Amino acid sequence: MSRMDFTPLSQYIDRITAWRIPWAEVIVMHRNETVFRYRNGYADLERQTPADERNLIHIYSMTKIMTCTAALQLAEKGAMLLNDPLSAYLPEFADMTVRRTLPDGETAMDRAKKPILVRDLFTMTAGFSYDLGALSIREAVSQTAGELPVRDFARALAKEPLLFEPGTRWNYSLCHDVLAALVEAVDGRRFGQYIAEEITGPLGMLDTGFDLSDEQRSRLAPQYEFNESLGKPVRKDGNGFRIGTAFESGGAGLISTASDYVLFLNALTNMGTSPDGTRILSPASVDLMRTDHLTDNMRNDYSWVQLHGYGYGLGVRTHTSKAESGCLSPLGEFGWSGAAGCLAVIDPASELTVMYAQHLLNNQEHYVHPRLKNIVYGCL
Repeated sequence: MSRMDFTPLSQYIDRITAWRIPWAEVIVMHRNETVFRYRNGYADLERQTPADERNLIHIYSMTKIMTCTAALQLAEKGAMLLNDPLSAYLPEFADMTVRRTLPDGETAMDRAKKPILVRDLFTMTAGFSYDLGALSIREAVSQTAGELPVRDFARALAKEPLLFEPGTRWNYSLCHDVLAALVEAVDGRRFGQYIAEEITGPLGMLDTGFDLSDEQRSRLAPQYEFNESLGKPVRKDGNGFRIGTAFESGGAGLISTASDYVLFLNALTNMGTSPDGTRILSPASVDLMRTDHLTDNMRNDYSWVQLHGYGYGLGVRTHTSKAESGCLSPLGEFGWSGAAGCLAVIDPASELTVMYAQHLLNNQEHYVHPRLKNIVYGCL
């Protein structure tokens, strides 16, 4: 391959950080080599501190890729099957109710006809909402003195009615937080400990976890939210998905650095094995993860504009139609993104991994991410 020129990519980072994103960083790995890395902007706008590669950030929903990886490891070991009923491991989900809206606008509660299957947690088809303020959850937070361990969270969520019959529709929801509880129930270790011992530890990821040391806390980058009326980003720290001090959120709880998380993403690009031979998943599991699991009925629910031409696998978008996406990546390219704007591009066919980081809520991902992907592939 001829020498790649990533000038358009650095120009793009310059452009979006001059626009409304305080700072951004991108790492491009090709065949296990970092072929390009660039950042611009201020990690701390008030102090005008430039972003640096040791900045820790909330990666929010990019946690979901790792949670699904953890659960797939257990499926590989025969500890559970994707078609098992969830209640075999978390009995609180045995008798669920489904909330129905009647023609007159009243709501009725019916007993669910179908069980929630383990696969429904992976594929966002269990029927949960993303309402962390639900009454049962708020009660569980106070009953656990603000800690809300993952298993207590799951027991609380099980008391809430489902939005639809399990396995019939797609809804972006708390499925992967329940998946973390399933990992705990099946394995016996606390979720964060499982992640540390089975994924981040083996991969040498020293800066990824749910809780920070004092040294790491000093490197956590300020987080911002763009204020439309003021026309500028305003400081907004904290993770709103972390609703308990012991709540290791499988959906949105991890803190990491771009340098660290790219190691995990690149192992998936290599079909589950890191360059030094550390295996976190089998190639078969990576292929199952990036298979499109949507039915036609679910596809209507999965309608975010930046995901046109993508299906949904086990916790990841997966490229299924170039005609619909208008995207330059090959079919089978997969990944996900996070609430403050980070993006993962995992592409086994091209042996390409992209980790993009920023720390701005209302993140403009529908604008930033599709363009970023096309620029990367245009540079190859």
